[in-house]
Amino acid sequence: MVQSRKQNSSSGSSSSGLGARGIYENLREQIVAEVYGRGDVLPSARALAVELGVSRTTVTSAYEQLAAEGFVVIRHGARPRVAIKIAHSEPGDLGHTAAEPHSLSAFGERLRSRAIPMRVASEKLVADFRYGDMSASDFPTLAWRKAMNDAALGRPPKLSYGDPCGSIRLRSALQGYLWRARSIRCEVGEIVVVNGSQQGLDLCARLLLDEGDGFAIEEPCYPMARSVFEMTGAIAAPVEVDAEGIRADLLADVGARLAYVTPSHQFPLGSVMSMGRRQQLLGWAKEKRAYIVEDDYDSEYRFDMNPIPPLRALGGASNVIYIGTVSKTLSPLLRIGYVVVPRELQEVFAHAKRLTDRHAPSLEQEALATLLETRVYESHVRKARRQNARRRAALLDALQAEFRDLVRVEGAEAGLHVVVWFHDTPPAMAASFIEKAASLGVGIYSISPHYFDQTLDFDQTLDRSCLGLVMGYASLTESQIHRGLKLLRRAYEEATGSGDVS
Repeated sequence: MVQSRKQNSSSGSSSSGLGARGIYENLREQIVAEVYGRGDVLPSARALAVELGVSRTTVTSAYEQLAAEGFVVIRHGARPRVAIKIAHSEPGDLGHTAAEPHSLSAFGERLRSRAIPMRVASEKLVADFRYGDMSASDFPTLAWRKAMNDAALGRPPKLSYGDPCGSIRLRSALQGYLWRARSIRCEVGEIVVVNGSQQGLDLCARLLLDEGDGFAIEEPCYPMARSVFEMTGAIAAPVEVDAEGIRADLLADVGARLAYVTPSHQFPLGSVMSMGRRQQLLGWAKEKRAYIVEDDYDSEYRFDMNPIPPLRALGGASNVIYIGTVSKTLSPLLRIGYVVVPRELQEVFAHAKRLTDRHAPSLEQEALATLLETRVYESHVRKARRQNARRRAALLDALQAEFRDLVRVEGAEAGLHVVVWFHDTPPAMAASFIEKAASLGVGIYSISPHYFDQTLDFDQTLDRSCLGLVMGYASLTESQIHRGLKLLRRAYEEATGSGDVS
């Protein structure tokens, strides 16, 4: 008889009411547990259906699934038999359990050994200063919903795969926007729409780097960029960053096929690359026949500074690959970014994008095109800039009120985060400080993971090692920021035993 795994032996309840799936699972379990031995005859479909009070069709479906998986053999006119050869499984071990893979590629092994830990957001925090989070209240819900509805209603008569480089309508709209907002002149064919800037970085890594190649990257840097390049087997060459951006003069002796930079707002320190450094960097790339990957991740947010054109907009920038995103203006959930590639790379990027995921989601592309064409997107960016300017001011005021001369703030002129250096507090205190802050409901994040030597945070202004935090503020209200900083001061006092810092 088929025994239900949910059956209560003391009640004597039957398996009546089982569907085909339940019958199949119970029979499979009994076969694996050798309740039915190899070659044993099972009840006929008719007999088992009567026994269980189900239709014969239901039992037949269960038997057919068992036969398809090799557990039983079915012959016309005969009762099913348990197969002679069945892959051995321990009784009760019917689910898949985690195990070491038999073999991984070199890429897989590198990824397994060097993977960046995933951070899980906590809804219980009073204030989470995690960089990259955006406020849901800032999202233009009504405009986006209307644009998505229009895109769905305006679908073509035939549903088919689209251009791997993205919707021609969106790319045309991006072409105009990049000229208006960033002074970038490019052809529509040079734009590739990607699933967020991270996919753009991944395409660059796989197309431009081989195992053993060198790549130059800022020190400190964006860890996800460093990781995606290293996963190819390429070797990082960290280059010091100062108040003018990456030390381009140090690149002369670096053997690198590409350089990854964030010139508009260095991540994480926040410096803006000077024009002189930009020309130096372009000159190096031309001399070495190397590519520059320019990540313009949050250039829309400039507060106390005049914008400097991106590298891609300067003369002699034919070997610059420009990456932009809407993650910091609309939402990181949309996963929409774009890459402006040199003409000689258009075809290979299109093929790589097609092999990766065919193309980015079509409806979202059409919706974004609508927002760009109607200038709703630019209006939204201006509004978001004003809102984040208020958040920034609240954060700077609260840091001054709570910590006064104990901290120095870096990179506040642009972007959606600041770096806060704690004078006379060694980096070794970071773990206890972060833990204490979390216990009080405040999420804070050390700058250490952005350095190659994660045991050393370095404030160049103070010329000594001290604890640094990367503090994002775009997801918080002004009241949350003030409340969070009051709690952070308390956490600092308890973690360092310094008493009242005010």
